This record gives sequence, structure tokens and C-alpha cells, in this order.
Amino acid sequence: MAEEIIEGPGFAVGSLDAMGEGFGFRKVRHELGVTAFGVNAIVLPPGYKSNLHYHDEQEELYVCIDGPIVMDFVEGGEHTLENGDLARVDAATVRRVYNPGEKPATYLCIGGKDGYVGRDGQLVEE
Repeated sequence: MAEEIIEGPGFAVGSLDAMGEGFGFRKVRHELGVTAFGVNAIVLPPGYKSNLHYHDEQEELYVCIDGPIVMDFVEGGEHTLENGDLARVDAATVRRVYNPGEKPATYLCIGGKDGYVGRDGQLVEE
């Protein structure tokens, strides 16, 4: 596990532990220099419920890293995410996230707008 953020020509590598400690947000976008989309990791204490919220423009992808976490959709019920589970949420959808467990829970929240960039990968000869 990287204890620091390592930057090189065109890349950055690090761990959530290197981005902070305790409960709350880890500013992954800032720490790794991500510019194409937003991304944070959030560490929730046991029993914590976030505020209900929505976005004006940003679609989000939630990725459970160390769960469980519960996605509570006002108009769609509650859905439990375990490690490796994902949830996509439209900007205007009202949601909250909570930790129903007795230990901390961690998830990634990745947000963006304006669509998909098609297959633009190019092979490089070794």
C-alpha cells in the first residue's frame, strides 16, 4: 500500500490512506490530479446517514469498496451495496448513502457529465 502519492510522467499512484485519515472525504481528484471527471472516496462511520441530495448536472457512479453501504433513493427504495457492487445515479435523482454496519464503510463516488468517449485506445509495440 502506497503511503504517499507518487507522480510520474503522465500518471499518479496512491492509496486512500495517503489521502487522509478518519471519517469523511478523500479528495482523490485533487490528490491524483484527475481532470476529466470528479472522484472522491468517502469513509462513513458506523450508522452514519448522509443528507438527502441531488445534482443539477452531474451523473454519479458509486462503487462500494468496504461495505456494506445502503443507497436510499426517495423514489426507488433502498438498495444494499456490498464490496465491489456499483450504482449509477442520474443527476436529478434524490439519494442518500448510509452505513448500516458496525464498522466503517468506504465507497468511491465518480461524477461527470457530457457523455462517453468512444474507444480511443491505441496499441503500442513493445
